Amino acid sequence: LFLIDNCADDWRIAMTWERISLILLEIAVSAVHPVPGEYYFTWNTNQEGRVESTEVPVDVVLSLPMFLRLYLICRVMLLHSKLFTDASSRSIGALNRINFNTRFVLKTLMTICPGTVLLVFMVSLWIIASWTLRLCEGYHDEEHTNLLNSLWLIVITFLSVGYGDIVPNTYCGKGIAVITGLMGAGCTALVVAVIARKLELTRAEKHVHNFMMHTQLTKRLKNAAANVLRETWLIYRNTKLVKRVDFAKVRTHQRKFLLAIYSLRKVKMDQEKLIDSASTITDMAKTQNTVYEIVSDMNQRQETVEKQVATLVGEIENIQEQIRNLPNIISIFLAQHLNDGLNTAGNGWENQHTHLHPDGVTYPNRSPVTLTTGQNVRAGLLPPLMPKAGSTVN
Repeated sequence: LFLIDNCADDWRIAMTWERISLILLEIAVSAVHPVPGEYYFTWNTNQEGRVESTEVPVDVVLSLPMFLRLYLICRVMLLHSKLFTDASSRSIGALNRINFNTRFVLKTLMTICPGTVLLVFMVSLWIIASWTLRLCEGYHDEEHTNLLNSLWLIVITFLSVGYGDIVPNTYCGKGIAVITGLMGAGCTALVVAVIARKLELTRAEKHVHNFMMHTQLTKRLKNAAANVLRETWLIYRNTKLVKRVDFAKVRTHQRKFLLAIYSLRKVKMDQEKLIDSASTITDMAKTQNTVYEIVSDMNQRQETVEKQVATLVGEIENIQEQIRNLPNIISIFLAQHLNDGLNTAGNGWENQHTHLHPDGVTYPNRSPVTLTTGQNVRAGLLPPLMPKAGSTVN
């Protein structure tokens, strides 16, 4: 298990003097068993002031240590537990620094099914202790040869009753009785704790109970306040609004007035006690978890907002940089536009000062006219001149 938990390949890494001693002890416990053959030894006992010797087989002494192998049950429970075989459970336990050992498995079983665990433990202890007591006392007292008598002695010892009708005579039997008494005291305490837990209200039942009590106390508070107002009004009416004051009636209403005030204070104290009892440790832990979740959510949102703000700052810086470069861009654009305008104006001026050559003049829808020398041509009779093709001047 140590190699698996630490992901080690060489088994010699996990070997320490403590583990070596535990392995040797386990081998010694597992090696104890009755030997073949019949061997006896003399067992001296003190019964009513006289010493008696009895021949007892060696198997009796070798059979008692064999019950030490019951620790293997705990190992089987550990290795076959769902908590141990589930990888997700072990991962969560490792993150929370919890060792998956026999103690942890027993605690979980006591939490899940405490009654069943205690019942199995007490019945097993009852049977094993009765058998070992009969084995120790059977060769010295005829009463213990019957297994029912041994069962009776274990029961009255376990329950701390002790009638005294049957008693152990050997040191072995007395030691078993002492161990049984200690186990009985521990099991009794566990039974009381389990019963108290079963009788305790669950969280939902507590909420319902607190709600009902709060409703009842609210009604009692309203009634007490109404009684105080009523008695105050009756005292005022019997003292101020009558011609003749009846002091006996006034004292009666004053007495009722004081009782109403006392009941009002008591109801308020009961409400405070109810509020204090409703705030249990479990509710405080739940509230703490809720607050922690809210704070974690706020931190995540704050980180998101900070990232968005950083992005906005970067975009704003880019816009500022573009605004700084805008005058240069505008000046460059205006300079280019001005140069283009000047070039266009210069070309137009040159075209306006260009005259058409007479040879290039054409007359639309007319045949060419030949002017001879001496011919009188009247001004205005010639057709209009047409510009050359491609000219910009109309």
